[in-house]
Amino acid sequence: MSSSTAGLARQWTTWGPVVAAVDLALTWGSDLAGFGVAIAAVCLLAAVLAAVHHAEVVAHRVGEPYGSLVLAVAVTVIEVGLIVTLMAGGGEKTATYARDTVFAAVMITCNGIVGISLLVGALRNRIAVFNAEGSGGALATVCTLATMTLVLPTFTTSHAGPEFSGAQLAFAAVASLFLYGVFVAVQTVRHRDYFLPVPREGQDSAEDHADPPAKQQTWASVGLLVLALVAVVGLAKLISPTIEDGVESAGLPKAVVGVVIALMVLLPETLAAVRAARRDRMQTSLNLAYGSAIASIGLTIPSIALASIWLSGPLVLGLGAVHMVLLVLTAVVSALTVVPGRATLLQGGVHLSIFAAFVFLSFSP
Repeated sequence: MSSSTAGLARQWTTWGPVVAAVDLALTWGSDLAGFGVAIAAVCLLAAVLAAVHHAEVVAHRVGEPYGSLVLAVAVTVIEVGLIVTLMAGGGEKTATYARDTVFAAVMITCNGIVGISLLVGALRNRIAVFNAEGSGGALATVCTLATMTLVLPTFTTSHAGPEFSGAQLAFAAVASLFLYGVFVAVQTVRHRDYFLPVPREGQDSAEDHADPPAKQQTWASVGLLVLALVAVVGLAKLISPTIEDGVESAGLPKAVVGVVIALMVLLPETLAAVRAARRDRMQTSLNLAYGSAIASIGLTIPSIALASIWLSGPLVLGLGAVHMVLLVLTAVVSALTVVPGRATLLQGGVHLSIFAAFVFLSFSP
């Protein structure tokens, strides 16, 4: 990258979050329509792209797998903020937002992000190589968390409907936090080498030898990352009524709102994972995908459980039959993909097909 291009990148990624935050401050509390929604959407996109850039700067400074963890937690903060703000005062209309958004995040990460990353990696090197031990452990954590929080509520009998009782919700929240904490400890301390990119013989990455950013630049990126995330949460909240109205007027299921929210908040992860796959760092892509799924459940469910103390209306977490089938299919196919530690175009295509089925059935259940 030339110095002029790098300077331009630094310039827009600095001003993008600032302009987005200014737009948020000027429009907060108002009903946007037409031109206002369009401006907010452009600012939202700029804030998302800037967040990716600054998260990667921080990641380069702290190294893998901490870098993937930074972006995964950042995206989850966005998701939690959006869900809580949308559910606040929404009553029964928003009872399924948490479930729909978390499940959509699992399907997007485990099929969409993994699928496109495998596709890009296989197109570049014919075979995408990654660490089966680390990816397998992460996948097992995703499957356990998804089953405990999204499947069990459909079958428990203490509360009518696909809902947890108060005690069950508290247990699910504590168990989710515990599993997330254990995963982070294993990923960053005890078995950190399981989550590092697998080196290829005869290949050398210029990025591996690039000097890490200076401490001052890193702290600037941390501040701008926080500002960008605040702007994304706020602007998405402002745009969400337009999304809800559009879904309702089109006669689409309410679950579509959760899908749109998840697609918005996971855009930074998707871009970062694809960029890592293009650099032949497939393990980083899988860290981002599975780490985001784990954080999405492991941090969102406890946050929603805590917020349910003051939120009005029910909290529906249990999945329906169609989504359970898709979750089981995702778990089985993901296990077959991860176990060998190597994947081809076929595995990428299979995951993307499952993701396409999820999106289609969300719009046409």
